[in-house]
Amino acid sequence: MKKAFAFMLACSLALGVAACNETASKEQTTLSWWDTYGRDGTEKSVIDAIAKYEEAHPDVKIERVSVPFSEMQRKLLLAMVGGELPDIMIVDNPNHQALSAAGATADLTELVEQWGEADQYFEGPWESTMYQGRNFGIPFGSNNLALFYNNDLLEKAGVKPPTTWDELKEAVPHLAGTTDGYPFSVAAVRSEEGAFQFLPFLWQAGGDLHQLDSEATREALALWKEFIDSGYMSREVLSLNQQDIALQFVNGNTAMMVNGTWQVEQFRDSLEFDWGVVPLPAAEAQATVIGGENFAIGSSSEHIQEAWDVIMFMQEEEVLMQMVKDKHYLPARKDLIEDPYWQEDEMYEPFAESMEFARARAYGEQYPAISNEVQNMIQAALSGSIPIDEAIQETASEVNALFEKNQ
Repeated sequence: MKKAFAFMLACSLALGVAACNETASKEQTTLSWWDTYGRDGTEKSVIDAIAKYEEAHPDVKIERVSVPFSEMQRKLLLAMVGGELPDIMIVDNPNHQALSAAGATADLTELVEQWGEADQYFEGPWESTMYQGRNFGIPFGSNNLALFYNNDLLEKAGVKPPTTWDELKEAVPHLAGTTDGYPFSVAAVRSEEGAFQFLPFLWQAGGDLHQLDSEATREALALWKEFIDSGYMSREVLSLNQQDIALQFVNGNTAMMVNGTWQVEQFRDSLEFDWGVVPLPAAEAQATVIGGENFAIGSSSEHIQEAWDVIMFMQEEEVLMQMVKDKHYLPARKDLIEDPYWQEDEMYEPFAESMEFARARAYGEQYPAISNEVQNMIQAALSGSIPIDEAIQETASEVNALFEKNQ
C-alpha cells in the first residue's frame, strides 16, 4: 500500500497522475516480421517503411528478419509446427495458397470485409491471397512478364515489335540475319522460372493447367520447339534462367526476350543500344503472369489486430507507393497504377497495361508439385526426348491427380 502510494505521488509530482497512468498501462508491443529481401538494395523498401511505422507508433517495436528466399517456405512450415510463426510475413504469391492450406496464415476475411478496399486491387494479385473463398493476405507489389526488344536490330531487319503470335512468327526469320545470336529467347530452365515463363503462352493459346491435354498446350509447346528447331531460339534456353537471358540481351546475343519488370532499372541508362518493351504477343487471348509478394499474418500470432494495423499502414498511399518504387515493382492496386511514375514511363507503361490481363498462379496448395510436372513436360518436349503429344498426355495425367489432392 505504501509502495503504491509512493509511486502515485512520484508520478503526480513529475508528470501528473493522468500521464503516469497512461505510462503504466501502455507497454510496448513487439511484433516479428519475416521477408526475403537481402542486401541487394531491395530491403530498403521494408526497412524505411518499418522505421516510419515505429516513429508514428512508439508503442510498437517491429523485429525484422531477412530469410533466404529458397528457405522461406520451409522455415515457415517449421515455425508453424512449433507455434512460432512471425506476426507479419511477406510471402511469394505463388506459395501463398499452399501456406494457407497448411494452416500457416491467419484468416483475414472479416478484417478485409470491414476494411472495404478489396475491389481496388487487380484480380490477379488479389486471387493469389484467396484460398477456398477466404482471404489470407493483402498484396504488397507485383511484377509481370513482357517482351523486351533490341530496337536497333529490329530496325535493321525492317520489323516492328510483334503484338501477336503471327507477327512474332513473321519477325524471327528476318531477325535471324541481324545478330550472331538468336532472334528470340525465353527462360525454359527446369525451375519455377520455366513454368512462370510458359504459363502466359499456355493462357494466350486459350489453355489452362486444369485442361492440360489440349490443343492449346500443343500450340504453346510447338511454338517454342519450332523456334528451337529452326535456329531462332537457342537450345540452351533449357538451362537458362531469366537473368541468363537478360545477360544475352545486354550483350546483343538475342534480339527479343521474355522477361520481367525488375529488369527495367538494371537496363536503364546502361544499355549501348536502343531498346523497348511491349506487352507479350497475344494469340487467342492476351495474357501474362504475375509475380511479386503478399503480406500475411502468422496463424499463431497473439497480436493479429496489431499486425493488421501495421499492414494497413503499409497500404497507405504514400507509404505503399514508396515501397513499390524502391522494389522496382508495380502497384497491385488499380488506383495507384494510374500514377505518372508508371503511366508516363515508356518502359514501365507496358507492364502497367499488362496488369489488366495478368494472371496469378493460383492453383491451390498442390501448385508447387503441379509446376514441377509442367517443368518436366517443357524439358521433355523441347529437348525432343519424347514427342510433344506424349509429354503432354503423361503430364496431364499427373497434374489431374494433383488437382484431385487439393482440399
